[in-house]
Amino acid sequence: MFSYRHAFHAGNHADVLKHTVLLAVLRHLTQKDTAFTVFDTHAGAGLYRLDGDYAQTSAEAAEGFLKLVASTPPNPVAPILQDYLDMVASFNKAGSHKVYPGSPFIIQSLLRDRDKLKLFELHPTDSKTLTANIAQLEAGRQVAILREDGFEGIKKFLPPPSRRALVLCDPSYELKGDYGRVVTMVADALQRFAIGTYAVWYPIIPRPEAHDLPKKLKTLANKAGKSWLGATLTVKSSKLLQDDAGETIRPGLPASGMFIINPPHTLRASLQLALPQMVATLRQDANATFTLESGG
Repeated sequence: MFSYRHAFHAGNHADVLKHTVLLAVLRHLTQKDTAFTVFDTHAGAGLYRLDGDYAQTSAEAAEGFLKLVASTPPNPVAPILQDYLDMVASFNKAGSHKVYPGSPFIIQSLLRDRDKLKLFELHPTDSKTLTANIAQLEAGRQVAILREDGFEGIKKFLPPPSRRALVLCDPSYELKGDYGRVVTMVADALQRFAIGTYAVWYPIIPRPEAHDLPKKLKTLANKAGKSWLGATLTVKSSKLLQDDAGETIRPGLPASGMFIINPPHTLRASLQLALPQMVATLRQDANATFTLESGG
């Protein structure tokens, strides 16, 4: 149950998509003076070293964030993509790209004094590391770390006192049951707090549960009468390959998606500019593409 560690995947192409979207949603929330709360259901360790043993074992950042940094950028760079690059750069010395902020640090960096952040992390090692990393911020009561199941733990906080909130849900999906738990959590959350913004990350892999998840989330949003937006980024084919010895080569994660319920009205136009640039930069074969749809 506790074998997944995001440190192996920090800064990969899925993080590029997820964190670009997360930043765009957060920027929109900060445009109003009213306080808001952000819930991160699977927070991870919060901060990662791209030159550390975990990240270098998989080297996924080399085909994600680091590839984006090393590329010749289009002119102009899509604003939300530039915002993402600037955000990561703010955690590093000039010219260095050793530190990669996870969602907890990205979120906290945009909070005002009146805003709150609640981080759920069940993994014992990551929870301990997250606590130590967050302590460096000296954020006091603004940030709360809860070592509990985010799928269940979030229930007691909805609706939040300010009536404004973002829920980020990005489990590892290491357990097949996570797909169903995401749908159950979102359905329950919409009943408790229908006006919240819900952002769900999911992998796109050859698995029925992964294929059905965005469809089920779309059905939930439509039944609730809520607007929604779905964005996917594919960087390569999902087909299994074979090496010269006839051994199967697993291609790794080929694509991922973000599904947002009650998205900012500006998000679709922003992603329409950013997604083609992500594809052009992060593509690994001719199958690279994106999709963007919305409704409600």
